[in-house]
Formats: sequence, C-alpha cells, structure tokens
Amino acid sequence: MTRTPSLRMRLTAIILLPVLAVAAATGLWQLNNARQTAADVFNRSLLSAALAVANDVAISGGDALSPRTTDILSDTSGGRVFYHVYAPDGVVVAGYATPPVGIPRTGTQVTSPTYFDAVYLGRQVSGVRLQTRTQIDGFAGIFTTTVWQDRSVRTVFVRQLMMRSLITISAMMASLALIVWFGVRLGLRPLLDLENAIEKRSSDELSAIRRAVPVEVKGVVKTLNSLFAQVSRSMTAQADFISNAAHQLRNPIAGVLSLAEAVHNAPNAREARRRSGDLLAAARETAELSNKLLLLERAKSISPASSRQDIRLGDYLAVWVGEFRSDRSETVDVSLDVDGDLGEVECDPVMLREAVRNLVDNALRHGGPELANVEISACRSPDAIRLCVADDGKGIPEADLSSATERFRQVSSGSGSGLGLAIARAVAVGHNGAFHVSNQNPGLKVELQLPVS
Repeated sequence: MTRTPSLRMRLTAIILLPVLAVAAATGLWQLNNARQTAADVFNRSLLSAALAVANDVAISGGDALSPRTTDILSDTSGGRVFYHVYAPDGVVVAGYATPPVGIPRTGTQVTSPTYFDAVYLGRQVSGVRLQTRTQIDGFAGIFTTTVWQDRSVRTVFVRQLMMRSLITISAMMASLALIVWFGVRLGLRPLLDLENAIEKRSSDELSAIRRAVPVEVKGVVKTLNSLFAQVSRSMTAQADFISNAAHQLRNPIAGVLSLAEAVHNAPNAREARRRSGDLLAAARETAELSNKLLLLERAKSISPASSRQDIRLGDYLAVWVGEFRSDRSETVDVSLDVDGDLGEVECDPVMLREAVRNLVDNALRHGGPELANVEISACRSPDAIRLCVADDGKGIPEADLSSATERFRQVSSGSGSGLGLAIARAVAVGHNGAFHVSNQNPGLKVELQLPVS
C-alpha cells in the first residue's frame, strides 16, 4: 500500500514551497543589490581619494600629500588604495611608478571619471581615472590621476552583506515554518474532532453528526449523514424483512409440513394422491410468498445506476400485456391504452414489469365476482410518465385506502400475500416517482408516476 503524506504535511508544503521560492528570488535580488551597493560605495570612495590626490599634487607640485589624503589612501572602505599621477607628456609626477594593466585608454580629455577593472601585480583591482587641467611648476595641461584598490575588499564587503541578509531571511523562514506547522495543526483540529465523532459511530449508533465543522467539510459531513441515514434505513428494513419473513412464512411452512405428514401417513395410495394435491398447492403459495418477499426487498434497493436503461415504454407495455393476457382467465379482459408516443424513459425494466404485473394480479385476485375489465393506460406529460392500472371491481373501502400499500395488508379476504401494492409502491419510490391509490365508480385505480428529464 502506497503511503501518502499527512494532510498537515501537505498543507505545510503547499504553503512553504511558494514562500521558499519567493525567498530564493529575494536572495538573488539581494545578492545583485549587494554587489551594486558595494560598487557605488567603493566607487565613491575611490573618486574621493582621486580628487584628494589631484588636489594635493596641484598644491604641492607632487612633492607631498596632506595627512588627510594619506589617511584616505591608507584605509578607504577597509582597504589600502594605490595612486598614480602623470603629466601631459606621460612623466610620472607622483605615486607608484607601475600602473595597473588593462586601464581603458581615451584619445581626448574625459571630463567625467572613468571607472575600470584591471590587473595590478597579478591581482584583480578596481579603480577610477580622473583627468584635470592643472598647472604645476609653470607647466600647464591635462594631468591624469589614477587610484585603484584590490577587488577582494569589495568581495568581503558583499559577502558580509549577503551573510546578514541570509541570516535574516533564514530566521524569518524558520519562524514562518514553525508558525505554519503549528497553525495548520491548530486549523486541522476540527477535522480531528470530526474523526473522533466518526469513530464513535457503529452498527448500533448511526445518528447524524451534529457538531460544528468548518465550511470546507460541511459537504463531507452532509454526505456522511446521508450515508448513515441510508445505512440505518437499510438495516432497519433488513431487520423488518427478517422479522416479517419469519412471521409470514411460519404458518405456510407449518402447513406444508402438516400436509407432508398427512401424505406420509395416508392409509392408501388414493388418499395419498388426494392429499399430495393439497400439499402441492400449499408449497406453491409458500414459494410465491417467498418470491414476493425477495422482490419487495429488491424493489427497495433500486439505485439510480443499478439496472437502469433507456427503454421505449410503449413497446414494452405491449409485450407485457400480451403475457398477462395469456396467463389469465378469458372471463376478464386485460387491455392496454397508450396515449400518444411515450418516448424513452430511464428505468429498471425488470422491476417495472413486476410492478405492473403485481397491480394486474392484485386486481384479478381482489376485484370480486363483478370484475370484467382491467385496463392498463399510459400517458406522458412534460415532467412524468403516468402509468395506471384501473379495474371495474369492488374497489377498497375508503377507510382502508391509506393502509392498502402496507406490507402483508389485505383489505379483503382471499388468496394472496398482501404484497402486490407494496411492491408496486417500492418500485415507484425506487425510481424517484410517486404512487397513488384511489377508488373510482366502479372499481379501483392505481397510478404509478415515473419522472422524465
């Protein structure tokens, strides 16, 4: 089984990974900014040193530098500064005789400072070249002042800036990670409470969860409560089925056993044959009752995706009614009246056929001696297909109409299991439809509605 990370770990990662990406981008920006800051600071320092050297050389004729300028050269921005001044004819006036290699050359006077990177005695240096018009010892012209400094000083400066920034960013990230970790843990506490509530549910306790939950999981709790209710209804129905089956099958089975003993104890073959006929009839009634009990439970468990298919109901009804006619007495006319084209309907055709069959069978069994016609009719409206089974029999007393669809409820004496109307009603409910029983003059009318999209 593949192990998946916890929800807290996933949420923490989802929050922190983008923040880490932003921190990395900020670090790169800070590195570039530190380099730019170092360049600005050191370039200004070198320019100040170049101006001080040029000024002292003009005043002293190159003989000496002032103490202030010497201090500047000895420690500008944390490192020693070298200088070089030469006259218009290229003669060195002051400073170090060997200048850096790689200083850019200009053919004409440049009034603005020229910053450069070069090599001095095998080391990388950065510096500035400044050209000024000056007169020294009666000789006037453009004098060039060059100052430079080892680049390692700048590198150390940039490294220090970056270390400070990294320490600050790391501390902020560590603090944020802790806040997120414990914040997510605190935020997920309602889910842990919900988990405890679910763990308390069992086959004996399927009540709905009523505790307050975050809006993000209200749909989950609603679905769970719906599932609990369905399971509870299913378990209740199963318990009722077992209880009813045990109660309803007890007498028929006892009768079958009694008749079987009577056949076994018959004094002669003729009497045994007579008694076996009663045994066969009792066994058939018991088998029919068992089949209807199972059919009722299946009708209750119809789901939207179980055995649904799109059928042309008019064609199916014609086939079903033909089967009903072949099974019934010629004294009762079983007819079909379809009003227009019913089109297609999504249903479980097997269960729908059983519903219609049970309604016809119910009319034939309980319609009384005056029953002559059973009519199956169907019509389509914009929102439903109405399927009716009407007869001209004796009907049901008005006081018993409300309880006629209850299981094992027989409102008149006679054969039957008392499950016909209950099965038809369960099929209608299983298709999200409606079921209605009413008297007409004369007879009974049962209407089953199937929704259409």
